Amino acid sequence: MKVIVNGIATEYTDQGNGPVILFFHGWQDSLHSFDSIVDPLIETYRIVRLDLPGFGQTELPPKDWSLDDYIEFVRSFIEKININPEYIVGHSFGGRIILKALAQKRLSAKKIVLIASAGVSRVNQARNMVFNLIAKSGKLLAVIPPFSLLRKKMREKLYAFAGSDYLSSSSLSSIFLKVISEDLSNLVKEVAVPTLLIWGADDKSTPLADAKFLSGSMKQAQLRVFENRGHYVHQQEPEAVTELIKEFCR
Repeated sequence: MKVIVNGIATEYTDQGNGPVILFFHGWQDSLHSFDSIVDPLIETYRIVRLDLPGFGQTELPPKDWSLDDYIEFVRSFIEKININPEYIVGHSFGGRIILKALAQKRLSAKKIVLIASAGVSRVNQARNMVFNLIAKSGKLLAVIPPFSLLRKKMREKLYAFAGSDYLSSSSLSSIFLKVISEDLSNLVKEVAVPTLLIWGADDKSTPLADAKFLSGSMKQAQLRVFENRGHYVHQQEPEAVTELIKEFCR
């Protein structure tokens, strides 16, 4: 389905009946990230998912958005389709949105589920500095022969080593750098609602250290870790993750 939110054509799905669970996907992903876990939830809940601006079938942001812009967008989306989500689930970038929005009371929910959530930039500070350094040096190398010929391959190798989505972000690369530069470490303690943290022990994008930091900083957080699983743990262990969410929201 499509709806116009703040002038942006937005793709979303609305399935089932009951208390609303709102899902936010990660960077370079779409609402279909959760396909493998929503079907059992539709039996009991109303499941609402959307493609965030710049991803899936939703239009690009009109400018270089910040995290605050994404928060204001989802607030407008919630108002536009007239829902009152009792539960909010976010993966990676989606979790970053949830953390800041709830800490600042710009969104509300009874409970939240964070799957491999981003947002703890302090833990990843060195890596984020590398992203920015490569972005700046890439522009310089572009005008210095013969380095300009090697620029693309050099940057691809460096970003692959760092585990970044920057190069695949294309027109969203400036937004990506702006978003990851924001550290939510000092805000997360303000999130007062019960929180379920779901993590893969082998996650390279948002390491398990991030989960342990969140678990120790948030007032009502519980952590569940899946061994030998990575950043997309909800796709690698869909049945187990679905059961965790059902039990947590019950």
